[in-house]
Amino acid sequence: MTIDLLDREAREELQDRGYSRRQLGRIAMLLGAGAAVTQLSSGARAQQSAKALVGAVRIGSNECWTGPFTEGVQASGAMAQRGNRYEPDNEHAKLVAAVAQVEGVTPECVLAWPGSSDPLNRSVVTFCSPQKGLVTANPTYEQSWRTAQWLQIKPTRVPLTPDYRHDVKAMLAADPNAGLYYICSPNNPTGTLTPIADIEWLLANKPKDSVVLVDEAYIHFAGTQSAAKLACTRNDVIVMRTFSKLFGMAGMRLGLTIAHPDLYKRMMRYDGGQVTNMLPMTAVACGTAVLPLADKIAARRAEMIAVREETLAHVKKRGLKYIPSQANMFMVDWGAGKDPKAMQAALIAQGVQIGRSWDAYPTMSRVTVGSAEDMAKFRSALDTVLKA
Repeated sequence: MTIDLLDREAREELQDRGYSRRQLGRIAMLLGAGAAVTQLSSGARAQQSAKALVGAVRIGSNECWTGPFTEGVQASGAMAQRGNRYEPDNEHAKLVAAVAQVEGVTPECVLAWPGSSDPLNRSVVTFCSPQKGLVTANPTYEQSWRTAQWLQIKPTRVPLTPDYRHDVKAMLAADPNAGLYYICSPNNPTGTLTPIADIEWLLANKPKDSVVLVDEAYIHFAGTQSAAKLACTRNDVIVMRTFSKLFGMAGMRLGLTIAHPDLYKRMMRYDGGQVTNMLPMTAVACGTAVLPLADKIAARRAEMIAVREETLAHVKKRGLKYIPSQANMFMVDWGAGKDPKAMQAALIAQGVQIGRSWDAYPTMSRVTVGSAEDMAKFRSALDTVLKA
């Protein structure tokens, strides 16, 4: 039985919170052995972008246009030469120390993961239940919402404000008894920020036993204030990060969370230690090397901003509207009655693969900001399609 992937204590704890035996089976599939995960509904999986077209300009999945910084590549290569050891020299501790130093938090608040999918799914399982649902923005990154839906936990989606922030007051009003409130800032797909003050308001007014998860996957592109110190000083906040974006490590699968140790104790009930101990050492070494490179991070951010703003100016010149972004993506509005799928197909015919649309904004598509060359090709392809 799949449920046997959960130990007795974990099963009893989940049942005490109202999960059915069927739901326990799905939780075990979600967080348990890798073979079981293949049975998951595709809607609950992390990757929701279209399969990449090799040879095309790939600006649809919010990947960085380039790979890790040279220091990270060198560190990863050196670690590969020591790949005969599970952990040659306290690599986990070195990564945690680097995060703690850069973020100004204590090491016990930092935990590294093989990507960000598991801690996001695990947060839904741990802090939600059949009685305590999930609240997210609409649109936003959908994995938590899809996971809740697949586990038959109540998911509530709340529209963004007119200036595209998370509407924290409306989120609380939509479900005052939710177990988890998910905030993605900068938000995917809009690239817009939710101020720390808004997050602090939600923390001050939400139920005492609920948790706020702040997904900061794109924060390095924005260079804005983080919620990391909030997460280390409270026991009801989780900050989630990934090395997949600005650090150019999407294929290396490394993420991290910053949270109070009390929250980790709850999250680890479901074999979490097995997951966090399975990090590839090449990725850990790379992450440790690149995280402190403040000047190079700032330079890569500036490069992206310059290319993004040049592209948005061109989009505006062509008479199209867009959502102003603080991240490496933007939403372009094709106009009333226009089909984003048709625009996506037309651009693919020109060798440019952009992202998809969201149901909240049915005339918009998400475009990732790629290299200067990538975006020049996008602008040229856009001109060709609009003239057709």
